[in-house]
Amino acid sequence: MTKPEHGMIGAPVTRREDPALLMGQGRYTADIMLNDALHLAFLRSPVASGRIAAIDISEALEAPGVVAILTGADLPPTLPPDVQPVLDIAEVLPFPLLARAHVTAVGEPVVAVFADSPAHAADAVDLIVLDIDDSPLPEPRRIASRAWRTGNAARAFAEAAHVVEVETRHPRVAPSPMEPRGIAVQYDPATEGVTIWQSTQTPHRTKNDLARILQLDPDRVRVRAPDVGGGFGMKGFSYPEEVLAVWAAMHLKRDVRWIATRSEEFLSSGHGRGLTSRGRLALDAEGRFLALEARIDAPVGGWLSGTALMPAFNAARILPSGYVIPALDIETSVTAHPSPPVGIYRGAGRPEANVIIERLIEEAAAVTGRDPIALRRANLLPASALPHDTATGNKLDSGDYAAALDAFEAAADLAGLRARRDAIRAAGGIAGLGTAFYVDPSAAGFEYASVTLNADGTVHIVTGATQQGHGRLTAFSQIASDALGVPMEAITLDAGDTGTAPVGVGAVGSRATAIGGSALLEACEKALAMREAGQTLPLTAESRYEVAGQAWAFGAYAALVEIDPETGIARLIAAHGHDDTGLIVNPIQVEGQIRGGFAQAVGETMLEAIALDDEGQLLTGSFMDYAMPRADDLPPLTLSQTETPSPMNPLGAKGVGEAATTGAPAALINAITDAFRPLGKTPPQMPFSPARIWEALNG
Repeated sequence: MTKPEHGMIGAPVTRREDPALLMGQGRYTADIMLNDALHLAFLRSPVASGRIAAIDISEALEAPGVVAILTGADLPPTLPPDVQPVLDIAEVLPFPLLARAHVTAVGEPVVAVFADSPAHAADAVDLIVLDIDDSPLPEPRRIASRAWRTGNAARAFAEAAHVVEVETRHPRVAPSPMEPRGIAVQYDPATEGVTIWQSTQTPHRTKNDLARILQLDPDRVRVRAPDVGGGFGMKGFSYPEEVLAVWAAMHLKRDVRWIATRSEEFLSSGHGRGLTSRGRLALDAEGRFLALEARIDAPVGGWLSGTALMPAFNAARILPSGYVIPALDIETSVTAHPSPPVGIYRGAGRPEANVIIERLIEEAAAVTGRDPIALRRANLLPASALPHDTATGNKLDSGDYAAALDAFEAAADLAGLRARRDAIRAAGGIAGLGTAFYVDPSAAGFEYASVTLNADGTVHIVTGATQQGHGRLTAFSQIASDALGVPMEAITLDAGDTGTAPVGVGAVGSRATAIGGSALLEACEKALAMREAGQTLPLTAESRYEVAGQAWAFGAYAALVEIDPETGIARLIAAHGHDDTGLIVNPIQVEGQIRGGFAQAVGETMLEAIALDDEGQLLTGSFMDYAMPRADDLPPLTLSQTETPSPMNPLGAKGVGEAATTGAPAALINAITDAFRPLGKTPPQMPFSPARIWEALNG
């Protein structure tokens, strides 16, 4: 769409949500009032692999406040979630709500205690005697894979003037939203159904998962997402603990609440990243890309979420990014490990794909003596080639990649950053400058919206998208305000409730504005047509809008780093991001998403890592052991943008929520690599902690 000249779309409107949240008036899962609820706590496996020899719950049953205790033997068999078949699946892992005969990861739920208070439930857990016969950890096994090949990659590598290769091991990370997982289940004896409040990104997926896993009539289940204190993908799927809470409410005929502790989040929530990738790039004597080879290995834990294969899929199918590469040889595989689960996390494989190609390009620039920006520009798809169908099944929709790179080079002042790096080196210091281009798709599929025009001039919106703190009310109010010609203050929003939105997807894959906003725009247009046709108020119009294809954001990042050789501390001293995220509804919110994504990119590259020892024990079980980025870890970040509307949706929007997490990591890694290059030393793998850097400098 074209922005109204004096409309709300594109205006830097402050968030309508903030006053209530800042005054403590948010309503989270732990705030939901239930009737005489049972509080759920779990005894979890202390070992990663073993046979359950005995469970003694007798003393715990007599503990104060305890109403019921369940083990795996008390539960019926359950189906696993419906796994998205984006790869060729060789094995679907079981999905036990409680471990039965064997345990497959440290932290796996084994016994569930229901009591009249959280304290009584936790105390009773301590009284349970669990005897497990430890067994050696099983070897990881491949459970899914896929390959893409085009052209003659083997010949291209054999005949190339230059071949470069890289290997990257991405650390496991803990997504760590401010609000942990939680679920509040209200049992209705009249209908024998449940209303569920859950800290989730995807309430409709929860409803579908419950119906499948527990073999329930979906009409007995209503799922509502209240205020959600962050998700980052980790809350985009169902967990055994949450499914068990629902089963227990229906069978005990009582309300049930479970709120995870931070320790449980480290131990049993979905970790992110963890992939290992190897890549090779072939170039001719003029610097043209001839062939790309990539091998990706993605871990999962002992069970699969519905979206568990997406990181491995995205890490491969995003390649070859926005570049012209005639021959491709790409394979990706998923391996099951005796460990906590690994799932989608902000970017879900897209950062890993971008790291492969952008690390290779910077290596190629160093080997050939070419400017890395010029090398990229010479190999990018021209604007005239878009939309473009890639060999890995994507359609790159719109944009001028070379022009964006030019704008990035000027806005970032790469010449100035390079001069700062060289000045540090000339003074005897260690410094590096890294750059990276990126493309990043928002999700495909559909979203639901309805618009009700009331006789008093107010408007009520219902959307299948959820609110996780990223300003859904504000952005959707701006869209509806322009479409309907009403003030934003007259608009209310109901988001993420399966009882009011008959279908929906939620907030995953940077989809909510591009797809949910387009559904809203279409519903507004229908409502106007109904009013103009003479229909009396109130009237309601609905839209189940499905996009024509994915909308691809693109841009580039730069980072300048200085390393203290005595301590190994790598200090980020400057960074710049240039993003094209299509039509911008609210520039304040877009900037917030980019800055937040950049902070998480800094975290995963410089600081964060989940550590498991050789016996599968978690060594990073709290923020005492796990380094989250703080304000002083972040460099001054300057931003610039272009705005190319997407033809794939009527709003013209592209996703922004994962743009920085996709584009920035490669630039940060390239900066560290560039700092090591003059020293003739090999940089460490991520995270670039002081100990790792010091060892690489002195080892």
